[in-house]
Amino acid sequence: MKVIVDNKIPYIKEAIEKIADKVIFLPGNKFDAQNIKDADALIIRTRTHCNRELLEGSRVKFIATATIGYDHIDTKYCREAGITWTNAPGCNSSSVAQYLYSALLLLCQKKRCSPKDLCIGIVGVGNVGSKVQKVATSLGIKVLLNDPPRADKEDVQSFTDLETIIRECNVITFHTPLNRDGEYKTYHLADDQFFQSLQRSPVIINTSRGEVIDTAALLFALETGKVSDAVIDVWEYEPDISPELLNKAFIGTPHIAGYSADGKANATRMSLESLCRFFGIDKEINIVPPAPETSVITASSQEEAILKIYDPRVDSEALKAHPELFEHFRGNYPLRREKNAFTIILKG
Repeated sequence: MKVIVDNKIPYIKEAIEKIADKVIFLPGNKFDAQNIKDADALIIRTRTHCNRELLEGSRVKFIATATIGYDHIDTKYCREAGITWTNAPGCNSSSVAQYLYSALLLLCQKKRCSPKDLCIGIVGVGNVGSKVQKVATSLGIKVLLNDPPRADKEDVQSFTDLETIIRECNVITFHTPLNRDGEYKTYHLADDQFFQSLQRSPVIINTSRGEVIDTAALLFALETGKVSDAVIDVWEYEPDISPELLNKAFIGTPHIAGYSADGKANATRMSLESLCRFFGIDKEINIVPPAPETSVITASSQEEAILKIYDPRVDSEALKAHPELFEHFRGNYPLRREKNAFTIILKG
């Protein structure tokens, strides 16, 4: 079995080489029809677009993307071509929740308010949004939930419409997949009409997909005060991001909200488990991320400890200083562990 693997997928080399006969590692944007034509499987990230142009005429039968999203896979073509694909739903949900936890604490510091003064609208309540809901609730933030696909299937009373979130929330955070059309379209869900309808000059947070927000409309909303602040981790036209939006954002990071070592290890493990299932390989996959340099955190409060574990301002300052290094920052992201990797000691 020959497998082509994105060379930025972490913790995979030793494990995949025990599974496949031949493994080739390539940058995600260097997968082309020539070099994948005799591969049996691909393990990719979002930078590789799996469509007819790439796959036609190849012997590829299986694709695993080590990501939650799969809009970079032409699922219709794969179905027609008999190619099985899998993603890694929920793999980095705790990592994104960690990012939101820190971002919300920093926003409260900046605005000199208590979390209890906030009302957050969570747009998209899947694996990630559900964990963000738990974080917000633990901080005492009032939470409103918007998820039309879930609302249509479940108890509608658990969810509210976008108009209510527009009217009542002073923080709105997006955790939707990218759907370019259809009943549950999310492409430019936050467009000019959305921003001009806002009632409370909220903070806008996006860690889902850049195209969920119309960049030009958000810039205008920031300039005119319809939006008070922005926390942006995902961008339209990555890696050629808007320098204007980066400069105006309170926090602007290079698509790394889900990049904790724990989330990366989960994605790698899930991808390899799917590969083994598809090819009928009996192999236990055990991926353990490295331990942090300092595993004991001493702080005067839980909030201080959370920011000592991860402060997104560090990533934001690096990107603002060198936006041209967007892909470098993503591809060479330093070790970041989640809370469970640490022992927290609170000083009296």
